[in-house]
Amino acid sequence: MVNLGLTGGADAVKSVKVGFRLPYYTHWGENLLVCGSEPVLGSWDVKKGLLLSPVHEGDELFWRGYVSVPNGFQCEYNYYVVDDKKNLLRWETGKRRQLLVADGIKGGETVEFHDLWQTGSDALAFKSAFKDVIFRRSWNMEIQTSSGLLSTKLPQDDAVLVQFKVSCPNLPDNTSVYVIGSSSKLGSWKIKDGHNLSYTGDSIWKTEVAIPKDDFPVNYRYCKWDHDGNPSLEAAPNRVVSVESINKPNYIIKSDGLLRELPWRGAGVAIPMFSVRSEADVGVGEFLDLKLLVDWAVASGFHLVQLLPINDTSVNGMWWDSYPYSSLSVFALHPLYLRVQALSENIPDSIKQEIRKAKEELDGKAVDYEATMSTKLSIAKKIFALEKDRIFQSGSFQRFFSENEGWLKPYAAFCFLRDFFDTSDHSQWGRFSNYSNEKLEKLVAEDSLHYDIIRFHYFIQFHLHTQLSEAAEYARNKGVVLKGDLPIGVDRNSVDTWVYPTLFRMNTSTGAPPDYFDKNGQNWGFPTYNWEEMSKDNYAWWRGRLSQMAKYFTAYRIDHILGFFRIWELPEHAMTGLCGKFRPSIPLSQEELEKEGLWDFDRLSRPYILAEHLQEKFGDAWPLIASNFLNEFQKQRYEFKEDSNTEKKTAAKLKILAEKSLLPDTEVNIRRHLFDLLQNVVLIRDPEDARKFYPRFNLEDTSSFNDLDDHSKNVLRRLYFDYYFHRQENLWRQNALKTLPALLNSSDMLACGEDLGLIPSCVHPVMQELGLIGLRIQRMPNESDLEFGIPARYNYMTVCAPSCHDCSTMRAWWEEDEERRLRFFKVVVGSDELPPSRCVPGIAKFILRQHVESPSMWAIFPLQDLLALKEEYTSRPATEETINDPTNPKHYWRYRVHVTMESLLDDTELTSEIKDLVQSSGRSCPPVQPEAASVYKDNATETPANTESDGVEEATILTQVKDTSKKPVAVAVM
Repeated sequence: MVNLGLTGGADAVKSVKVGFRLPYYTHWGENLLVCGSEPVLGSWDVKKGLLLSPVHEGDELFWRGYVSVPNGFQCEYNYYVVDDKKNLLRWETGKRRQLLVADGIKGGETVEFHDLWQTGSDALAFKSAFKDVIFRRSWNMEIQTSSGLLSTKLPQDDAVLVQFKVSCPNLPDNTSVYVIGSSSKLGSWKIKDGHNLSYTGDSIWKTEVAIPKDDFPVNYRYCKWDHDGNPSLEAAPNRVVSVESINKPNYIIKSDGLLRELPWRGAGVAIPMFSVRSEADVGVGEFLDLKLLVDWAVASGFHLVQLLPINDTSVNGMWWDSYPYSSLSVFALHPLYLRVQALSENIPDSIKQEIRKAKEELDGKAVDYEATMSTKLSIAKKIFALEKDRIFQSGSFQRFFSENEGWLKPYAAFCFLRDFFDTSDHSQWGRFSNYSNEKLEKLVAEDSLHYDIIRFHYFIQFHLHTQLSEAAEYARNKGVVLKGDLPIGVDRNSVDTWVYPTLFRMNTSTGAPPDYFDKNGQNWGFPTYNWEEMSKDNYAWWRGRLSQMAKYFTAYRIDHILGFFRIWELPEHAMTGLCGKFRPSIPLSQEELEKEGLWDFDRLSRPYILAEHLQEKFGDAWPLIASNFLNEFQKQRYEFKEDSNTEKKTAAKLKILAEKSLLPDTEVNIRRHLFDLLQNVVLIRDPEDARKFYPRFNLEDTSSFNDLDDHSKNVLRRLYFDYYFHRQENLWRQNALKTLPALLNSSDMLACGEDLGLIPSCVHPVMQELGLIGLRIQRMPNESDLEFGIPARYNYMTVCAPSCHDCSTMRAWWEEDEERRLRFFKVVVGSDELPPSRCVPGIAKFILRQHVESPSMWAIFPLQDLLALKEEYTSRPATEETINDPTNPKHYWRYRVHVTMESLLDDTELTSEIKDLVQSSGRSCPPVQPEAASVYKDNATETPANTESDGVEEATILTQVKDTSKKPVAVAVM
């Protein structure tokens, strides 16, 4: 070959050839590339990465590529899918890969990295729920060897040194990992002659074997061997390592992902923090009660305890604040959950007596939110006066303050101003309406007259942090995952909107379109997010939220995960959730509509109100309603007056008329009919661009649509379907792939997404790609042709449950609708007999068993549904056990369990029955003894054929591995 002078001959000889090889199926127009931390791999600029070439090997499609690097080269890298112009389409999840060319490798030799694409589910074992809680013992094993690559030199020229690497995140004590295979160097399938792998940390096991080139391709599998000599071979088919004939490698690093086992499955209990009842609490569940709940979970075989949001919601100073999804601060914890008895070891007798009296008075059937808050804060202030100097001088407080002052100072200042001005509406705070760091420092200055008020909020948050941290550590030690809840919104009068106003669109409101919960949609009242602004600092506000949650939780539920794809946005003046639009979305342009023959945009976008509509809704009283709310702008055609042309204006005017007794019907009925008229539109005009329009949800339900000509109807039907079910999919997918990774990468908590409602087709593939676990509620199936979900068909990457906090309990649902109950009994139970009118324990057990036996990774049950297993706990009317009514925006969140956790712990009959259900389904249970915590050997994950006595017959092993298929199987293993 002619030397063109591009590279010196000596340098060329010294370089090492590094190859990449990965099996991956792409769609037309998609390509695979490697991008890494060094210039030769693009310095993390995907467009400069190494483009790989596709090669078919049998039925498999492999992507391969090579670069030359100097001896001792090292970098990080990952794989990416791009289009023909190298625009990023998707990327693998998990940690960055490590590339290291050992010094012992000679110039001119070839090293190949045989990798597998890392999916979101592959990375789940590395989340704190598993790594730090359930599989903690496996992760804390003693490291046996370095994680460095290729520590052994090649012994001979006719061999290839292969490094076998596999992840075993859930390994029982005193268990070894072997690799066996078709080569004599791998024991010829004899375990005793196979290679024992060494532990390198982070659940990774490896060994290096020099295999003669004539032995390739080599079929192999990994095998666990316990201390009793019982082997457990990983699931079929065989793995394969082969040598490509052109670029003959000297070294192969075979990264095999996870050991193939039956998927890990667990169960849990869900209950709001405020609903827990204990003998020690004062009117409401408290953070320290979680220790009792964890003990009950362990006794019942549960690996998880799930809560609703626990952030401070003290916006209005009344029971409205019981709504846990309307945060005053996304960082501060709720004072409601404070245990005042634990604020000091030296509480005076007078305060102890006050606490005892409060316990008796507040020990009611339901939470008295206002009285409980008032009482706890009053007692806490008295203890604060006695303890403040000691607490603020302590090292533990100073560490807490140092780590949290970024949010703690604004929170304390906000609470002071809220109480001073008697409102959380910071637009009413005069010169303090606009936040600045300079104003903040003056507000929290130590020489201010109100400094003790500021310090009181520090004091409360410090103790809340201490108490929740104690409970969280207790859960971890018991092998129980504590699962939090991440609300999709914040209150518009919150610390966050005051400090970070540019991150929110304050003239809008979030909600949900009509769905299972409400035919008129939902309006949650939160401002929508300004994602463009948030992206400027790589979503720092979101990353901060998740980092804060991770101090206490090892898993979390993302409330309304669809909001990270698109949010249902309503104008700030709306009260219902019907007439909204998706943000982001591609609207219908005026030009587009005109090309379709639609011209009268006022007719389509203004409320369509005829005299006959008024007569139909209001009867003989329609002239009175029209005179107050409407103008006749054409003969028999009406429009709303300026003072009532929005839902909020209409409601305000109605209230005034009702107070004057000037209404011919109830205020509720008239408001409903007037709202129907306001919503009687076909298109919603964009308030920011008059030439853009959005189809009104369920537009065919309106008389405005039904009175159109057939051509207009057909055009609008087609455009409606396109807007809601087709044209947005790629936009929403791209939006989620920009926003969700910022959340997922900011902590190592296990992430679950609440994906109920109208689900775009892009959602579940993205969730699967990112390793997000979905939610399945049996009465709300994803399949449009089913009335009841079939748990046996659920995907592994799901949480399944018979009910949730946003709907009636299992018992209440059973009793609500006789016809539906008959259908369920016939279709799901498979019986033509008449079902019992009540959800008796037998029915409850049948439904719960369906769920624990499902393939879902998690089966998580509301505590109310579990109590239905025992007749004595069903004396309370089922309707009283509902936590939330989504149709009522002013619902009072106050449900309390009617028995204490101490009583439930004493009820071994109930806990044994629940644990039997969990264990018989093959789900993992936490160990009962704390010292044996965090690793449970689930017999369901063992392979019966491989658990024979010492000295397993070699013929048996050979029989088990005869399949020589080259196709890798992706089995989710925890």
